[in-house]
Amino acid sequence: MGGPPYYFFRYNSYQVYDDAFLTRGIHGIKIGFSFERIQDNDGSRQGTNGTFTFPSLAAFLQDQPSKFGGALATVGTTERGIRESIFGTYIQNDIRARSNLTLNVGLRYEFATVPTEVHNEITNMAPPTAAQPVLGSPYFSNFTRRNFQPRLGFSWDPFNNGKTAVRGSIGLYDMLPLPYELFLGNATTAPFFVQGSENSKCPNPAPPLPPTCLNGTFPGGAFSSLTGNPKTFKYSYVQTDSHRRYIMQWNLNIQRQIVPNLTIMVGYVGSRGLHLPLHQDDMDFVIPVATSAGYVFPFGAGVQKLNPNAGVLVGEEMQNHSWYDALQVEVTKTLSHGLMLHGSYSWSRNIDYDSGTFAGDSFGNGETTQPWFDAKIWRGLTDFNISQNLIFNGIWNVPSPKVGGGLGEQVLGGWQISSIFKANSGVPLTPNFGAGGDPAGIQGSDTSFVTPNRLTGPGCDTLVNPGNPNNYIKAQCFAIPTAPTAAFWTANCDPAPPSLGGPVDPASLQCFNLRGNAGRNLLTGPGTTNLDFSIFKNQSIKKISESFNVQFRAEFFNAMNHANFAVPQIATGHTDIFDAAGTPLGTAGVLTSTNTPGREIQFALKFGW
Repeated sequence: MGGPPYYFFRYNSYQVYDDAFLTRGIHGIKIGFSFERIQDNDGSRQGTNGTFTFPSLAAFLQDQPSKFGGALATVGTTERGIRESIFGTYIQNDIRARSNLTLNVGLRYEFATVPTEVHNEITNMAPPTAAQPVLGSPYFSNFTRRNFQPRLGFSWDPFNNGKTAVRGSIGLYDMLPLPYELFLGNATTAPFFVQGSENSKCPNPAPPLPPTCLNGTFPGGAFSSLTGNPKTFKYSYVQTDSHRRYIMQWNLNIQRQIVPNLTIMVGYVGSRGLHLPLHQDDMDFVIPVATSAGYVFPFGAGVQKLNPNAGVLVGEEMQNHSWYDALQVEVTKTLSHGLMLHGSYSWSRNIDYDSGTFAGDSFGNGETTQPWFDAKIWRGLTDFNISQNLIFNGIWNVPSPKVGGGLGEQVLGGWQISSIFKANSGVPLTPNFGAGGDPAGIQGSDTSFVTPNRLTGPGCDTLVNPGNPNNYIKAQCFAIPTAPTAAFWTANCDPAPPSLGGPVDPASLQCFNLRGNAGRNLLTGPGTTNLDFSIFKNQSIKKISESFNVQFRAEFFNAMNHANFAVPQIATGHTDIFDAAGTPLGTAGVLTSTNTPGREIQFALKFGW
């Protein structure tokens, strides 16, 4: 009963740029500049009817929601007008050092103004523990003033015969703070847009949490609990003192002509990103304590979220890092004797702390909120990582047989066959538990980084069952994190640890390690295999005109009718191994959708003249 959210975007980009070239001797100099003025007008209305979350069907039937959020009825849709200017200039010198060696040396400088709003409706809960947000400009300090970006490259023919080329380059590329990063944190947060969220009215007890914190609010009493209560409002935090955000990229490849019309290229590509955006849909939760047994989430009567003055706190910090390495192989046969072939293969590994800049779950397999208190523990494969990718395509112009005279050539000639084959490994996903509940006592309205423990033993060398859409994840290879040893409890908690779900003294402060060792994007989703095939028949009709042609087309998409299953989605709960009470879920790892449609056959006639 949440009601669909409403968004609108009106984006204008005014650009001016110019380039000049000068060739003098062995030097080819390029110089230029660019200027861009951005007008980004957008707005949103979310939670019009309110959204309730229930940890289980039983809780729904008993009127026991665990979370509620919604836009207050007295607030209308508002529009934000974000303005920003970007200026860049560069100089590059292509030096023909020798007949078989070219060097490229360049430098680019690029900076952006800090985004402003036409009515100065900017809100920032800075620091994230503040009692009230800071309103108005500046949004944050400008970290782009020193964005000097050197670039180096070369191309070398070691044998000076035109059959071998060795190429390489390295460069620095800055990531400018653009308006899209700030949309969810500014257009949908208080005080200029007010919506509330509440998920706990009672002291945080021992896990598993009973779903009674909002008991009796469904449906009539929910909005009244939010109206006029700033402690339930949604706020935004953007880091005000960011470091420079940049990516270093480099590559090296060798291309060799094997025989006429056939070349092979082998290359390496790498990159390293520093201080990139780390977006959290809600960073306001109970912060765990680092101990010898790992992170322990405290619970008890005295436990509070990071900022008890907020209901939800959207966060944007610049502490994300990324790593990318790839081996690339490419084989190309140019068109000869009517046949053209091309194939490429890449093996890569893409790692970061988080893959969402606009939203935490920018990808369907991404987490809404990350453990930003220690981003390194969330280091893993990117949400879009595809380790292996193979693509092969070809075109064959079928020779016209010399039979049957002119009529035979018209019927049997002019045929063309083409095909594209693609195979790649799947994107990763993270095993979770506690769908719809709060088993770790995080108290966050939109957190999902509570992971189970990974087990080892027979059958658990791999964690998935390839080709099994009903049981893709090996749920038997995971377990609920259990309490550490008695010695650990004595040193860090109360002397007598409660059992899972056992009684807790509300006057004491207990703790329980409920963050498992199963890391982010530990699993790999199903891969994709697809073959597209087509047959064309070209028939010229010179009686009409010299250029008149009729083309018959028969195209087969997913010609093998292969079921390419999509990765289990967090939104469906199919990445959860256990529910909030620790009960195994029969829906763990169920695949319910595909990446490609079934076989599709298309016939067409195309006329050209």
